Amino acid sequence: METAQAVESLMPAPTTPLKQCVNEIPLIDPHSSTTAGHEAKSLLVKTPMPAPEFQHTVGKTASFSGTALHTGDKVTLKLHPAPVDHGIKFKRKDLQDEPTIDAKIENLKTVERATTIGEGPVRVHTVEHILAALSAMGVDNAIVEMDANEPPIGDGSAQPYVDLIKKAGVMAQEQRRKFFDVREPMHVEAKTGALLVLLPDDKFRISCTQAGPNNRFAQFLSMEITPTGFECEIAPARTFVYYEDVEPLMEKNLIKGGSLENAIVVRGEAVLSKEPLRFPDEFVRHKIIDIIGDLALVGRRIRGHVVAVKPGHAANAELARALAREQTRRSAMSTPRAIPIGDSGLDTGEVMNILPHRYPFLMVDRVIGFEGENKITAIKSITINEPFFQGHFPGHPVMPGVMQVEAMAQVASILLFKLTKTSSRVGYFMSADQVKFRKPVFPGDTIFIHAELTRARGNRMAKTKCYCVVNDAIVSEAELMFTFLDK
Repeated sequence: METAQAVESLMPAPTTPLKQCVNEIPLIDPHSSTTAGHEAKSLLVKTPMPAPEFQHTVGKTASFSGTALHTGDKVTLKLHPAPVDHGIKFKRKDLQDEPTIDAKIENLKTVERATTIGEGPVRVHTVEHILAALSAMGVDNAIVEMDANEPPIGDGSAQPYVDLIKKAGVMAQEQRRKFFDVREPMHVEAKTGALLVLLPDDKFRISCTQAGPNNRFAQFLSMEITPTGFECEIAPARTFVYYEDVEPLMEKNLIKGGSLENAIVVRGEAVLSKEPLRFPDEFVRHKIIDIIGDLALVGRRIRGHVVAVKPGHAANAELARALAREQTRRSAMSTPRAIPIGDSGLDTGEVMNILPHRYPFLMVDRVIGFEGENKITAIKSITINEPFFQGHFPGHPVMPGVMQVEAMAQVASILLFKLTKTSSRVGYFMSADQVKFRKPVFPGDTIFIHAELTRARGNRMAKTKCYCVVNDAIVSEAELMFTFLDK
């Protein structure tokens, strides 16, 4: 930052209106005659992007240069197209072999006034602004090439990166996006007073409350994050720092490239800057930039509502880690399985030799495999001829949730009968806990039914954790308790 004397010489000014936000993003036609080394055809349209359920990349290479905030180095950043499922990768052009770093939460290294990622000894600092712009503007796959270890700070906002993305254009790709759908509330809380809660929602929304020391400049904003909304309402908001933090940051060898041209300084009740505030609540808008950028490290688009109070990079990162852990858990549970042929499972006849159920109440077509002694996977194909469709929403056939629970119970019973090496007893429900129905099951779906033994008491009682999966998504789950009696 500039010296205290220079700061004190500047008087705060009122807010000034921004230029009208048009949000015309060049969209690249993927079916035009585009080949390597040839620029794709640009279509200038008013809409933010086409087919939002599909992945997108940038249409061509674009670049801009500037000064890095913390290192003070001169740097040129280039944005390159990337193939589907590539994600966002940072490329250090200035190093031998030009190493790349995946923008993933597992590569997060530090959150000291900025977000730093790295792999091995290679680091890239202050990635949150470029990640926020790429995420909010709908870019899923790109290579961010730099000839230094930190992107240019520009004017301290995400606007330069929005302009760069618009210069490059956005191109739809022939692969569906990967989403993280929030199913139940999640939260993180930090000793600093930061609190982030993530709630289920069919859109990506952020409601943020920002307050400085002694609750100075308390501000609140809530909005859905869309390309248009981000460009017009969020991206122009600049980074800010409290005057009392400037000297400690300089002592840590940070903000070498900082100035009043790329940051706002808050001193007491005064706001000091080279230009007037761009929004009356510019601080909370910049905090939303940081939230978007830090959560982009999850690697999936979030469908949920973030409620943030006094957020910071550390708390944002903790929420991103929580989402990544949950996604890992879901992926492990819903890994698609090929149906094997041979002795690894049980066919319908073998299932009927174990279970006493018969049509129309037999809910297991076959067992496709056992994993160790405690896990089993079976399948049930749902057809329009299932008898329950005649009376359960006949105009909108949906498999009853209780039938899904029954299917889980039958599969769990097969596992338990296998462990006890007898089918001479009958299993009875004692309880069904933590029952959740996530998504509807329709005719034509094939349900993969998973059951795992979690507790057993002799040969009389057992507890299992069960879940049903359709198209790699969990549709229902439950914890079931059984007791076994002789026939």
